[in-house]
Amino acid sequence: MAVPVIDMKKLQNGEEREVTMAKIQNACQEWGFFQLLNHGIPNALLDRVKELFKEYYKNSMDAEFQKSEIVGMFESAASQGKNFSTMKIDADWETGFFLQDETYDTVSPPLPTNLKETMKEFSEEVKRLAVRILDIICENLGLEKGYLKVALAGGNGNGNAPFFGIKMAHYPPCPKPGLVDGLRPHLDAGGVILLLQDDEVGGLQVLKDGTWFDVEPIRHAMVIDIGDQLEVMTNGKCKSMWHRVLSKKDANRMSVAAFYNPSTNAEVFPAPQLIMKAAEQNGNENDVNNINAKSGYSYPKFVSKDYMKVYGEQKFLEREPRFEAMRTLYSLKKPSS
Repeated sequence: MAVPVIDMKKLQNGEEREVTMAKIQNACQEWGFFQLLNHGIPNALLDRVKELFKEYYKNSMDAEFQKSEIVGMFESAASQGKNFSTMKIDADWETGFFLQDETYDTVSPPLPTNLKETMKEFSEEVKRLAVRILDIICENLGLEKGYLKVALAGGNGNGNAPFFGIKMAHYPPCPKPGLVDGLRPHLDAGGVILLLQDDEVGGLQVLKDGTWFDVEPIRHAMVIDIGDQLEVMTNGKCKSMWHRVLSKKDANRMSVAAFYNPSTNAEVFPAPQLIMKAAEQNGNENDVNNINAKSGYSYPKFVSKDYMKVYGEQKFLEREPRFEAMRTLYSLKKPSS
């Protein structure tokens, strides 16, 4: 088994389209991760993003990382001749920053003009790809085209758009990669995540059926990752999966992850049409495989900002307590009859 790699060019071919659509749905439901080839973002732009970001890291980020607390902890232990613990350190061997439209000019040290302009161009391309992926999911699930984009925006006519931001990160060489992860195992909280990862340095892994699988570097591919809230909106037809980044002793891994998430005030809940389908399939009240077999409903309803607040405090913990907190919060907010 391997993380699925899907060629979007085959969606243009009548004979191959049905098979490719089925592969995407299987990847969404069984893996929560897949890689896309021929996705429409120009290869030259992807190369430029990687080249300029690596240059910025070398010139403006590496020195600061070397002065960070986690690096200092390792250096202090080594200089004193202390034996490292065999227990994983509860921290991330990572450095980076988050970009939104209003933060391009607030990054420190300042982003070079060519990197800023390149990232703005990349952002627009990624947004288009995100919408395309969401519409493919809608088609696979029998939802109206555009349903998921509107749901992420919080509904029609409110003037809102889905939240969009980009996490730009590097995972520098680590002296003891067995003791600290680049990024600890976690689930992503939001909608659909579109990742441009390093061409040469691996480390990203996804957990499936108790086994960690590598998301192998493929030049010019985009990695697609399903978040918790998109899992809720699709009533479990797309799955959010545990993943991590391993640190490397002699390699520096680059990562550019774009988050296309629900807007702050969007109400997140399973698509009613999918609940109805689940009810038809699991209409037996005694079906123990469904939390509420009669309705097909097993996910909480909540406002995105409430979930993100709890997620910020519990990112690396199990998800069900977060969902339970949302059920409790919604029951308190729900008007009494």
